[in-house]
Amino acid sequence: MLPDLTQYLWIAWLVLAVAFVIIELLTLEFTFLMLAAGSLIGGLGVNLLGGPWWLQVLVGAAVSALLLFTIRPLLLRALHRSSQLHPTNVDALYGMGARVSSPFAEGRGFVRLDNGEQWTAELAQGAPPLHPGDRAVVTAVRGATVEVAAAFPLSASESPAAPDSPERSAD
Repeated sequence: MLPDLTQYLWIAWLVLAVAFVIIELLTLEFTFLMLAAGSLIGGLGVNLLGGPWWLQVLVGAAVSALLLFTIRPLLLRALHRSSQLHPTNVDALYGMGARVSSPFAEGRGFVRLDNGEQWTAELAQGAPPLHPGDRAVVTAVRGATVEVAAAFPLSASESPAAPDSPERSAD
């Protein structure tokens, strides 16, 4: 005679839970992890306590649904809390501080960014002239050239000297 297959149902619950865990490792969204936990806690748990197969399926589905709608949102919120957007590459240059390293001639010069890189720079439209040593901020990136403006507006006492004044005659 054939053996009663319900006595081997615990193997099916284990295989189902392992399959859900493998799928979860491929998707990484906590859905199949909750299904695996429901299979183990509900299905296998009721099986080990001697419950009938229909109760195992019912409790497994209920536990899976409960975990999906309660624990999964909490896990997703905790996961996404620390994943703030960090600009990289060229996007990280916008707003970065710089120091003018050579005089601007015809609106072009060189700046050393706060990350240590030396870049060709152009003055932003309407920006006051910058001189070596002045602080600037990157307003745009155009290929291998950054557009810069004064890092902070110059007050009347810090306005650049007139071209004929002795302190700027050496430039």
